[in-house]
Amino acid sequence: MGVLGDAWTWLVTGSNWSGDGGVWARLTEHLYVSGVALAVACLLALPLAFLLGHLGRGGALAVNISNVGRAVPVFAVLALFMVSPLRSAGYLPTIIALVLFAVPPLLTNAYVGMREVDRAVVEAARGMGMSGMQLFLRVELPLAYPLVMTGLRSAAVQVVATASIAAMVGQGGLGRIITAGFNTYDTAQVVAGALLVALLALLVEGALVLLGRLFSPLRKTA
Repeated sequence: MGVLGDAWTWLVTGSNWSGDGGVWARLTEHLYVSGVALAVACLLALPLAFLLGHLGRGGALAVNISNVGRAVPVFAVLALFMVSPLRSAGYLPTIIALVLFAVPPLLTNAYVGMREVDRAVVEAARGMGMSGMQLFLRVELPLAYPLVMTGLRSAAVQVVATASIAAMVGQGGLGRIITAGFNTYDTAQVVAGALLVALLALLVEGALVLLGRLFSPLRKTA
């Protein structure tokens, strides 16, 4: 049957989906870690990017500092946390590592989106008497929205794919299916786990594309 055939057999076996170590349980853990990390990263990166983009000062420095995080492997950050007092804090080390990984694309895309808004449009809005908040909500944010959503999709897919590393330090998630397969020399299980992570990342990407179109301010205006 080949490796892919064996992986398919593993995926359609009902016993592999039930129980504490089954796919559904691991998927729940994976979504929890990824969702919390992405939410925290959004709360940290987006308000800062919007503020700096609106003011037009300090953004380049903030983006460059945040991009330093891209040069540090997430697993290396997680490994450092696991030799610190945080090693007994459950999923916290993984979430922090993923937040550091997710902030750069969110911050960069949101800031660039704000700064690429046509200055003539901004000045015209100011000339009409709009306040700073009105300018942000009615002009800058709607025009920056496509790049903001691009950053969100990029960060979400990266977080979902990278959350598998939690298994490397004994935590949950779909990565545990992969590591369990390695431990038992079960290639079919390893491939099945990798396919599940890839499929989840694709589903998250597709869902965010649909949500982005549904809630687009430009669509509502049209």
